[in-house]
Amino acid sequence: MKSPDRLLIVDDVPDNLFLVRTILEEEGYEIVTSSNGHDALKIVESDPPDLVLLDVMMPKMDGYEVTRRIRAIEDLPFIPILLLTAYDRANAVKGLDLGADEFIRKPIEADELLARVRSLLRLKHSIAERDRIDRQRQDFVSRLTHDLRTPLVAADRMLGLLQDGVLGEISPEIREALTIMGRSNHNLLEMVNKLLDVYRYESGSKTINLQPLNLKELLEQVVQELKPIAISKNLELTIDLEDIPEVKGDRLELLRVFNNLIGNALKFTESGGVRVSLKHNKSEPYQTKLSKSEAVIAIADTGTGIPLEEQPFLFQRFSQGSHQKQGSGLGLYLSHYIISAHNGKILVKSSPNLDSQTGSTFFVHLPITKTK
Repeated sequence: MKSPDRLLIVDDVPDNLFLVRTILEEEGYEIVTSSNGHDALKIVESDPPDLVLLDVMMPKMDGYEVTRRIRAIEDLPFIPILLLTAYDRANAVKGLDLGADEFIRKPIEADELLARVRSLLRLKHSIAERDRIDRQRQDFVSRLTHDLRTPLVAADRMLGLLQDGVLGEISPEIREALTIMGRSNHNLLEMVNKLLDVYRYESGSKTINLQPLNLKELLEQVVQELKPIAISKNLELTIDLEDIPEVKGDRLELLRVFNNLIGNALKFTESGGVRVSLKHNKSEPYQTKLSKSEAVIAIADTGTGIPLEEQPFLFQRFSQGSHQKQGSGLGLYLSHYIISAHNGKILVKSSPNLDSQTGSTFFVHLPITKTK
């Protein structure tokens, strides 16, 4: 059977404490009492109740201060706070602003007290259930992606061995089939890895290793690695990189971001090219003057652009555009998380026009750690 809800009543007047306790105990609630704010806070921290009924007017520490301190406790599950007050509405509103959830005027009527307690406990249980489901969902996805990754990695290695002829000579037809299988397996493995990182960022378990970083060198490396894609599509991939002061960043995570952004630009461009620039203290045409401590990386393509109705949703999870070359919908979402973790921001400017090649430009803003 479900254990009864546990309520903490805090009041320095014994008669008030006895009255409220009697009303609630008759309804089957488990009751804990305290006559002052200091002891009440100890109870909340050591064994959190399901609901706190808190008198506003108490010596040494009043109900407002107790409310403020409860809401300031980190990692405390949500506990509704019901203020018991003889003051007017304005004073009760002050308590609500500090984090209380409801108030009841003295002298207390039993029916009103019970109704407010039931209402707040329903709120408490609905939030607890939502959090429980969310934890289960995150745990399920994390376990699922981990379990998926193991056979995908094994399959990738086996396909590599087959393509290398380790298990014997293979015909050109079989080699072509293995290449297609390897590409599909690699794409699936990449999506699983992205899913894992998305849930790590969302759960706060992902650690960013911030180190002094030369952005110009990092961007040159990404562009060099992606050159073969540009050549295969007969596109120009050009750079305009200034020498700027170092930023503090996680090299591997920023490599992922720029590989994704520049890779997308090449993927969605059929003619013309992609231009990557790195500037310091120069505003873009659509913006006001930038902070002197900011570096701006711009990735501009000559594709058909992004429809205006799709742009507000680009950085949402699993958001896929109407372009025929859709991906998993995780790349930009993950890039947004990574840049936010670096105290930066990522923006897009695009004016879709099928008759011209104005394309899209993605801007990444990162803070500069020091000036030259």
